[in-house]
Amino acid sequence: MLPIDAAAHSSRWRRRHPVDKAVLGLGLTVLAISLPPWPGAALVLVTALALLLGPAGVPAGRLWRAYRVPLGFCVTGALTLLVRVGGPGGFVSPAPDGPLRAGELLLRTSAASLGVLLFAFTTPMSDLLPRLVRAGVPAPLVDVALVTYRMSFLLLDSVRRVHRAQAARLGHTTRAATWRSLGGLGATAFVRSFDRAARLQTGLAGRGYDGALRVLVPEARVSARFTAASVTLLAALAALTFVLERPLS
Repeated sequence: MLPIDAAAHSSRWRRRHPVDKAVLGLGLTVLAISLPPWPGAALVLVTALALLLGPAGVPAGRLWRAYRVPLGFCVTGALTLLVRVGGPGGFVSPAPDGPLRAGELLLRTSAASLGVLLFAFTTPMSDLLPRLVRAGVPAPLVDVALVTYRMSFLLLDSVRRVHRAQAARLGHTTRAATWRSLGGLGATAFVRSFDRAARLQTGLAGRGYDGALRVLVPEARVSARFTAASVTLLAALAALTFVLERPLS
């Protein structure tokens, strides 16, 4: 199980309906994208971080390990705004207002990423995907997503086991040995993935699979109080943004 999925299963908001958490987490993401970067995205970033570490109960170390990957993409995208290709300054030159634009983009993307992580850290996929059928998503599409989600964990587990076995047999002592081990790892994972898919198909056929995977979904109801509080918080952030809005420069 991935760390973010394990955190979602142990979250304080685990028993809340996904709609409650979608209104809050995805609402913060929409605000981060649509409001002015300063102070709107900054307020969203601080609010999402406070919710994750506070009421949601996400450990800071686990949050950082999950957040540093999208944050790396955010920083990489912002750095490209610092330079301009072509023009009177030469082939590559500093872009006019580059630091300002880069800072705005970094604020927007990092805040939006935290909004998505708020939803991901509190909502297991096993709770979300089966409910999509009730929302009108075609059942075969949800079934494919469920199977892919399950198979991804099995594939990662196989890769981890093969890698550990190769390391125990000194398969990473030299660069050449490492490359050979990587080739063997890829080939083994490819073969095992097809083998597990065939076994899964055989198992489903033996259990009378009729085109729909039926799973138990934990009972949960949409909380009007939680949703209203979330909408109120989002509206307050939007109003505070327009009150405090000042040029970033």
